[in-house]
Amino acid sequence: MSKKIVCIIAPTNFRDEELLEPKKVFESRGHRVLIASKNTQEAIGMLGGKASIDIDVSRINSIDYDAYIFIGGSGSIIYFKDKFIHKLINDINEKNKLIGAICIAPTILANAGILQGKKATSFSSEEKTLTEKGATFTGKNVTIDGNIITADGPLSARVFGEKIVELLDRS
Repeated sequence: MSKKIVCIIAPTNFRDEELLEPKKVFESRGHRVLIASKNTQEAIGMLGGKASIDIDVSRINSIDYDAYIFIGGSGSIIYFKDKFIHKLINDINEKNKLIGAICIAPTILANAGILQGKKATSFSSEEKTLTEKGATFTGKNVTIDGNIITADGPLSARVFGEKIVELLDRS
């Protein structure tokens, strides 16, 4: 059965392959993918890729999608202290929906408070933040703990997408 997935990216400097590789996996398995960002119609990746935006993050609702995936890249810091995003993440988590984050984006989840007591991974620069926010840092390429899946960066993007699909197929 087809699922609806929203990938949340920064308006500039999202990590291209962290969006494109999982998106290819999702679509190849018949899932519908929408791309969300903040205040833009077209986002620009760190490697120069362009992504058309389907929905502004301010219009995302915690009941509309089966999975909410936060894409990394240096631009994702725009969401590190975003109160709306943090509330949204907590609403999604309360509904036990799938939440994913890759590269530095797991810091968004940590700052929202949902990684406390959870196993998680991220780009190595974020280890301290994750542990300070109560996560057990695994250092693995991909880590799954309940409804939360995290990954360390671009080289793990395809596997991250495959693991998300596996979790969606079980739900």
